[in-house]
Amino acid sequence: MKTIEVVAAIIRKDNDIFATQRGYGEFKDWWEFPGGKMEPGEAPEEALVREIQEELSTDISVDKFLYTVDYDYPKFHLTMHCYMCSLLSEALHLNEHEAARWLNKDEIHSVNWLPADEILLPMIVNELDSIEATPSYAKDNSELILLMPSSNEPQNKD
Repeated sequence: MKTIEVVAAIIRKDNDIFATQRGYGEFKDWWEFPGGKMEPGEAPEEALVREIQEELSTDISVDKFLYTVDYDYPKFHLTMHCYMCSLLSEALHLNEHEAARWLNKDEIHSVNWLPADEILLPMIVNELDSIEATPSYAKDNSELILLMPSSNEPQNKD
């Protein structure tokens, strides 16, 4: 079975998540998180920034790795690397999708998700719940959090 490796952006704005409706192909009218195929030699984060620029004509910050979904569709196996992201620009333009919606955690089940994307919903609700539980003073200092090294980067032991 053919394997397709893709990236997906779970774009968060306050307590809402951005969902897009496919406008083409076998899964037309199903909802998904925007993203797309990785190019050979491309890091997932680089692919995600490129794909979102192509699909939505906007810039994002790739904030946090969420999960890698492995899912068998009838004609191919999908490996989808999923990241929590935020917008660096408020402007969004649908270049490939026929519709989009901002969904809060109570609305997240209101659209017909592609099966691989649907697997992410409980994890996303957890992320939104943890955001709601963050004290307001921590939310106000988000710039400081972005400057801290990620857990993937080597730490100085000096």
